[in-house]
Amino acid sequence: MKPLTEEHLAVFRRHMVDVIEIEFDLLSEEIGQERLDGAVRDAFMKVPRHTFVPQQVAPFAYQNQPLPIGFDKTISQPFIAALMTDLLDIRPTDRALEIGTGLGFQTAILAELADQVWSVEIVEEFAAIAAPRLHELGYANANVRVGDGSRGWPEQAPFDVILVAAAARQLPPALVEQLAVGGRIVLPLAEDGAQQLVRIEKRADGELAVRRIMPVRFTDLETVF
Repeated sequence: MKPLTEEHLAVFRRHMVDVIEIEFDLLSEEIGQERLDGAVRDAFMKVPRHTFVPQQVAPFAYQNQPLPIGFDKTISQPFIAALMTDLLDIRPTDRALEIGTGLGFQTAILAELADQVWSVEIVEEFAAIAAPRLHELGYANANVRVGDGSRGWPEQAPFDVILVAAAARQLPPALVEQLAVGGRIVLPLAEDGAQQLVRIEKRADGELAVRRIMPVRFTDLETVF
């Protein structure tokens, strides 16, 4: 069989985005979003997801499912990644913080939408792959370092948007502190044994407006004590 060409992969990518848009439509009442934002759609159409997964699962990269990437971790289902991105309401001037780089796919999506992205990954091997891959693909605005994501990246704070790609039992205080006024956090919270995708906005008075979106399933947020 012939190898897949870039043209083939582009077709698969369009199909993936079509499926994401169908899910947005079907779940519009639950998620409070009628359709995928156009800029987010363009980012998912552009970023080559197959380059951000291990080679053995690359043929499945554009299916709407999570995929294993090693160390008992997965790359998120494309619909969930798109929903989390959409909920952040990212502006081109925003400074973004990502907790959980993985192999860099979501980082690349954020880099397409935000001015600067800082991403923290606790697995050193992931960061060693993601950082050069992002730079090879031209994402000079994406910065990756190894560390405890629950502590954020205080030297670069404040952030306009924060995406956490792992389930926390409670919202890490450091992330709240590093969030700008008017900023948004999207993360899975493990409440009473079940995970809920949550959107949090920091108001001018410092209060947090919390909106629960839908049940999800993520690996737990790892911390270093």
